[in-house]
Amino acid sequence: MRDAVIVEAVRTPVGKGKPNGALAHVHPVELLAHTLRTLVQRSGVDPALIDDVIGGTVDQVGEQAMNTTRYAVLSAGFPETVPATTVDRQCGSSQQAVHFAAQGVMSGAYDLVVACGVESMSRVPMWSNVPAGKDPFGPGVAERYREGLVPQGISAELIAAKWSITRDQMDAFALSSHRKAAAAWDAGLFDAEVAPLEGVTRDECVRPDTTTDILAGLKPAYHDPDFAERFPQIEWNVTAGNASPINDGASAVLITSGETAARLGLRPLARLHSFAVTGSDPVLMLTGVIPATEKVLRRAGLSLGDIDLFEVNEAFSSVVLAWQQETGADLAKVNVHGGAIALGHPLGASGTRLTTTLVHAMRERGARYALQTMCEAGGLANAMVLESV
Repeated sequence: MRDAVIVEAVRTPVGKGKPNGALAHVHPVELLAHTLRTLVQRSGVDPALIDDVIGGTVDQVGEQAMNTTRYAVLSAGFPETVPATTVDRQCGSSQQAVHFAAQGVMSGAYDLVVACGVESMSRVPMWSNVPAGKDPFGPGVAERYREGLVPQGISAELIAAKWSITRDQMDAFALSSHRKAAAAWDAGLFDAEVAPLEGVTRDECVRPDTTTDILAGLKPAYHDPDFAERFPQIEWNVTAGNASPINDGASAVLITSGETAARLGLRPLARLHSFAVTGSDPVLMLTGVIPATEKVLRRAGLSLGDIDLFEVNEAFSSVVLAWQQETGADLAKVNVHGGAIALGHPLGASGTRLTTTLVHAMRERGARYALQTMCEAGGLANAMVLESV
């Protein structure tokens, strides 16, 4: 079986997912087209050689409907012969795109393929693909989970309660994310991965001046009397400060085989080593990163101690802290350039955003192995191991 390597990785700056956000005026197709155009410009590849473009988008409705990835390919100026598809594994959609792309290269189905993702949460708000009064789950799920499924914020609170994670711990983790992101920007560590767009050059949600006092003053974001009665163990410590914001952004990585990279004169950034995906309790919902990490390490034939860097999506502080408790990972190796709490979480773009940040961090820090994992709505998680080349 052939190998699969990443030869280029780019992303937009991440804007606030609000009407006044820095990228709110940019159509989501154009956000993604910008990363695709930049990807081929920086790599120097002829886009006509690309076998497929696989993109992740979560809310596939309105301006993100009708196979957004295909229209981004056309807007980017790629030949009409370049195909594209759009996938949805919720927050891990574009990480799943990486898995599919790499597996296609390894099997021989592709020689050159793009994995990417986009989400404009200012223009297509979360849950806008579920019309009012409609049930996306169906009667079978209602029968199986008779007490009812819960929103992600409640899941984050349940995780904090189950793993005895305090408000102070969650706020401290959030503060660290902002400080690491700000330090990375100041050191120029994002310059190689970010493709400025229409005058926007930096991530909009990084708050270098935030403090523990500011974070401590924020109110609970998800308090609900009905859920408080159902789950008396919840202490209501999840806030807007220790959770990821809503955002706009796009990202893309170019994947090929080592042989094709050599033939085209492309420099690999990392080899895609191993993959895993798993399901978990859809009420706790966000804990799949724990078994996914165990599963991908087993498939890779590696131990936790072999991993030099981790990217664990910061949907909520409690998710990463519970993962750390269960795995024993060193937090000093986790999200070393900051995570989604600071950089932002444009849903469909986050998987390849994490990958983009990770491969550049691997190069900058001389890491041999790195692991990326993401929790996803419905009780899902992706995980993969990257290796330096």
